[in-house]
Amino acid sequence: MENHHLKAQLDSNRSHRILSIDGGGIRGVIALEVLSKIERDLRVLTGKDDLVLADWFDFIGGTSTGAIVATGLSMGMEVDDLMSLYTERGRAMFKRSGLMERLWYNQYSHEELEKILKATFGEDTILGTDRLKTLLMVVLRNASTDSPWPLTNNPKAKYNQADCGKENNLNIPLWRVVRASTAAPTFYRAEEIQLGKNKFTFVDGALTPYNNPAFMMFMNATLPEYNLNWKATEEDLLLISVGTGLHPDSAPDLDPHKMNLVYTAKSAPKALIYANIVEQDKMCRLMGNCLVGDELDGEIGALIGTRAPLERKLFTYARYNVDLTRKALKRINCEHLADLPLELLDGVNLIEPLREVGRAIADDRVSVNHFAKHCPFTSMNVR
Repeated sequence: MENHHLKAQLDSNRSHRILSIDGGGIRGVIALEVLSKIERDLRVLTGKDDLVLADWFDFIGGTSTGAIVATGLSMGMEVDDLMSLYTERGRAMFKRSGLMERLWYNQYSHEELEKILKATFGEDTILGTDRLKTLLMVVLRNASTDSPWPLTNNPKAKYNQADCGKENNLNIPLWRVVRASTAAPTFYRAEEIQLGKNKFTFVDGALTPYNNPAFMMFMNATLPEYNLNWKATEEDLLLISVGTGLHPDSAPDLDPHKMNLVYTAKSAPKALIYANIVEQDKMCRLMGNCLVGDELDGEIGALIGTRAPLERKLFTYARYNVDLTRKALKRINCEHLADLPLELLDGVNLIEPLREVGRAIADDRVSVNHFAKHCPFTSMNVR
């Protein structure tokens, strides 16, 4: 099971570039607008008008909606093609399930999402397919074992070896891997995957610490146990992390007596996902040389330019994201959108406002300078 595209990516002696994409449901269009700007900038930087992100990045990964985007990009799709998938099929992705199923199980039809994923990635395509032009990571949560499963197509990974037989992860249908990563409880039915004699139940990778998978991708690329062994220096490793918008549930007038079981059941998962996204970003800024990113909190700021706690940073890092709060939207000239419920994961009626936010983030944050020093084929000098 040899993937001829991965020869360069598996070479641990050269520099590498990683692209990470957060989860966030239909808010994936925010990330796609940012990715569109990156694709355009890299085409200018390289002089290659037909460049796709799979030509430039070595390792692309994502969680939930980020898994859909990452898989498409790894297959060599243009960003515009993926944007069309969301704008033209977004409503189908969130097609309501039957009444009884909505009342007891899931709001949306997993069958419709499956049709879209099969049509996009191929019904018979497996994780180990030669159609993937880069290393790919998709984050799932194995509910059967209560553990995160960051699956990759790295042929050197422990559970991707030929001697794993029918339990080889590379044999899992690719569409099913992505479907499992998007199986958000109460939104979609969980996904069952048979591996040899074992059948596992998977749910949304957002229910792991890695809804923002950036730091997990760095560990996967550099820890010897994952068998990639990429060099970890600012000069040799670039990590680009793209978010889908954050929305902290600030409630300054919250009454403790209103924090009943229903409130807790609704708010706790969102609070934990939000905290994990920020924490993964913070880890990247501590370990990497952060070029751009919003303030993390009022005490530590954005951690841009700080050398502590390491004398030598392990990678170069850029984070493109924004809070979907009025104050943050005002800074990118999108305050007129602040009264819309942009935080919704299933807000298919909000695709155009979300795209506007994405374009504003891209124009405000993305710079060709973030990529120039790590570009292996540059056609122009960039200051």
